[in-house]
Amino acid sequence: MNDDFDSGLLEEELRQAAAVLDPLPPALLQVAVDAYALYDLDARVAELTFDSLVDAIPVRGATDVPRMLTFTAGEVTLDVEVTAEGLMGQVLPPRPARVEVLGGPQTTVPLTTDDLGRFTTTTAPTGPFALRLHTGADVVVTEWLRA
Repeated sequence: MNDDFDSGLLEEELRQAAAVLDPLPPALLQVAVDAYALYDLDARVAELTFDSLVDAIPVRGATDVPRMLTFTAGEVTLDVEVTAEGLMGQVLPPRPARVEVLGGPQTTVPLTTDDLGRFTTTTAPTGPFALRLHTGADVVVTEWLRA
């Protein structure tokens, strides 16, 4: 390598060329900004412990099978069923909680669990989504998944 070569200058020139020749779509930039804004430093991340797409045995002839997900964060378990009609889930052990379905730039409507820790929404996620669970002082966030 030549000692006079400045890789920082080359990198900056390549960035400028990419910005002119292949600019970032404004909608994609807004999704990235919104996703970063959803980042919660105080939240515990729930580990995906079961995903029916990976862990379940397929049933022959079954179509439109709901996707079953289980997340665990400490003593909190979140079971979720994803269908074309929406989401249905349960927080275990049952407790009052507020659940938000995160999905990019669209606004989320908080869901409230019932006495058995159950919640439902009739809006199915259309792209990557995550769940944020507020149980008192605790905040639990799932990893992002594609519906």
